[in-house]
Amino acid sequence: MTESSPSTSTALVRGSLRDQIRQMIVDGLVSGRWQPGDRIVERRIAAELEVSQAPVREALRELETLRIVESSPNKGARVRAFTADDLAEIYPVRAGLEQVAAELALPRLSGDVTALEHHLARMRQATDTAAQVRNIFAFHREIVRAAGNAVLLHSWESLGLEVWTAVGLRLRGLTLAEEAADHEPIVAAFRRGDPAIGTLLRDHVLGCATAEAHPAA
Repeated sequence: MTESSPSTSTALVRGSLRDQIRQMIVDGLVSGRWQPGDRIVERRIAAELEVSQAPVREALRELETLRIVESSPNKGARVRAFTADDLAEIYPVRAGLEQVAAELALPRLSGDVTALEHHLARMRQATDTAAQVRNIFAFHREIVRAAGNAVLLHSWESLGLEVWTAVGLRLRGLTLAEEAADHEPIVAAFRRGDPAIGTLLRDHVLGCATAEAHPAA
């Protein structure tokens, strides 16, 4: 006897809904809708999206595992108060993954940096932090995607880097134009097929962490 297809279909729809709600919350955190310490009220999000509270709760639990939100009995979920120390922990992990991704992506791209140039152009055009976060995230995701390794991509995406990128930009204190310029050497290295691209990208990510952990006075 085969497994009932309706239950499988329902699970897939629910999973998709949870992912959409999770992204909606992430977008709210990046845009500043919710600030560190703010409560994220399940029933309000459920009412806003016209869904039950169950998938909202599931989305918040996922964000809690990423240390983006925290919850306590009778108080619900709140946005964590992010610190430079948090970034100092997550960025070495990110740097290692992106180093591997860059080394795998280099021969696959064969000097074709069209997609990276597109994201870089959008960085140069960004007029606010929320847009720049999306552009930077898309730029780095393009490199990881180009590696052609699904496990690597899943591991990278599981870090919840959109929110951490937003936190980093605020702590780092560079202008939007400076953030864009900081990515130009990466594009140039991929264009010329530089075999040191992995080290370059690793140092780029770790350099951001160092600047963020010790912001200018």
